[in-house]
Amino acid sequence: MTERSFYLSESKARVTAVIREVEAQTSAELVVAVKHASSQYRDLDYLVGLASALLTLCAALFLPVPFAVWAMPIDVVVGFLAGAFVAAHAPALRRLLLSRERADREVRAAACSAFMSRGISRTKGRNGILVFVSTFERAVVCMADIGVGTQALGESWRVRQEVARAAVARLDFDGFAEALRSLGPLLADAMPHQADDVNELPDEVVES
Repeated sequence: MTERSFYLSESKARVTAVIREVEAQTSAELVVAVKHASSQYRDLDYLVGLASALLTLCAALFLPVPFAVWAMPIDVVVGFLAGAFVAAHAPALRRLLLSRERADREVRAAACSAFMSRGISRTKGRNGILVFVSTFERAVVCMADIGVGTQALGESWRVRQEVARAAVARLDFDGFAEALRSLGPLLADAMPHQADDVNELPDEVVES
């Protein structure tokens, strides 16, 4: 599958249905947010542009072809712009240059921002859970508010997160949806649904 599968209207409708299924079992509030990329990564584009500019300069200096000296600065600038443009439109190249550590750091920062901006920390019972998906980095971050008590969920909570991460890493939307669904029974044991529960957060997928 492709990144696009996470943004299709039918995919979003399916995730919304899963969220409602989970929330019917637990008092926890589940929010799913998807983002194309957690950072612009312009420095990676500029890095490729610099490499392209240096190659252009080397070609002008060493190839057995006459180059006008006055045009060399222009050639180098064009080389830089061409390289940066290619990198900006080649996700696979960007991903190759991006370290896993930086990707994880950027995704977590974006997830923290979404957690606050979407009001997930403002529920009455502090029982919000954000599942943040960043498809460029092929990463998932699960953030739970203090009322959820993830320590009580034990190893099962970590395992389910790993399943979701593995699904997104291979762009397996079906696997991701099933990983979400599996949260229902786990949360139901620790935080069962109550008759007076109020749905304080949106069930629809949030796209950043």
